[in-house]
Amino acid sequence: MYIHIGADHMISSDQLIGVFDIEKTSVSADTRKFLSTSAKRGNEVSCTEDIPRSFIVTFDKEKLDEKICISRISPATIEKRIKNKRSY
Repeated sequence: MYIHIGADHMISSDQLIGVFDIEKTSVSADTRKFLSTSAKRGNEVSCTEDIPRSFIVTFDKEKLDEKICISRISPATIEKRIKNKRSY
């Protein structure tokens, strides 16, 4: 199953590690460091030009590739899409 996470970006549910509220989690120094390090490594993908509401962590087991996707879609909406088992 594929999940629409904003703009023209889709992710495979098999690669999904977690969906996080960017406002609530970025207060932590560890989260800010994680996001900063990911951006420096080129592992960050922006799915929005609007104010971001979530970040999604994915891992491709075949390529051993981690990505952080920044999205304007709320974590609650992404969670509903996962639970409904349908792509948008």
